[in-house]
Amino acid sequence: MNELDLAMRLGLLVARPGVLILTAPVFGRFAPPMVRIGILLILSFILMPIIDVPRVTSLAALGMVLLRELALGLALTLVVTALIAGAELGGHLTGAQMMLSYGSIIDPQGGVRNTMMSTLYGNLALLTFFIVQGHHALLRSLAASYASLPIGMGGVDASLARSVTEVLGMVFVIGVRLAAPLIVVMLIVELAIGLVSRAAPAFNPMAAATPIRVVIGLLGVSAMVPLVPGLVTHLIPALSDLGLRVAQAFR
Repeated sequence: MNELDLAMRLGLLVARPGVLILTAPVFGRFAPPMVRIGILLILSFILMPIIDVPRVTSLAALGMVLLRELALGLALTLVVTALIAGAELGGHLTGAQMMLSYGSIIDPQGGVRNTMMSTLYGNLALLTFFIVQGHHALLRSLAASYASLPIGMGGVDASLARSVTEVLGMVFVIGVRLAAPLIVVMLIVELAIGLVSRAAPAFNPMAAATPIRVVIGLLGVSAMVPLVPGLVTHLIPALSDLGLRVAQAFR
């Protein structure tokens, strides 16, 4: 085996787990590069005995196989990404109802402007994923994917668009389900403030209602936080099935 052939095989070997390490939050997407490289090498050495890397004879075929490996890696991480994105969407909706959107900060985990509620809900979802051993299930899915979807040429099934649409729909389902109780509570608060302002014209809703919204909103969040892990745990199997369907579309 010459050096070029060896380099091609090593590149195909690390492509799928490499995308998993780079894009999945559970494996330190924002960890130092050396840490991510170390995790990738450990995974590659563990998977090496069970992976049959075919020999690719042309650069065009190498590019096609590599693209398929990258797509499969992204499909495997789609579950975690959708879960965290849905939780953060719920936090955004919650923070907007509590008038906390003005205090958005730079989230070091995502590198974007997130509210405190969005960061809180996202971290709760991530911790729940760890607690239910979701990272272990993700690694087992990675290893099992080589049996059902071995390295090699493949096509794209017509079900890909439908599966991706369902995953994106689950993001909105998670976000709305997490934020819905507080939205209802804050709607009642807004109605009460409106009635008070009509009954007492001297009442200044802009000055006095904001602390009321924040205090009641924080009480509502304190009641909702214990329910987040249960909801996330309930939705993980459905997201896992969707992620598997996305991966199967690259047969």
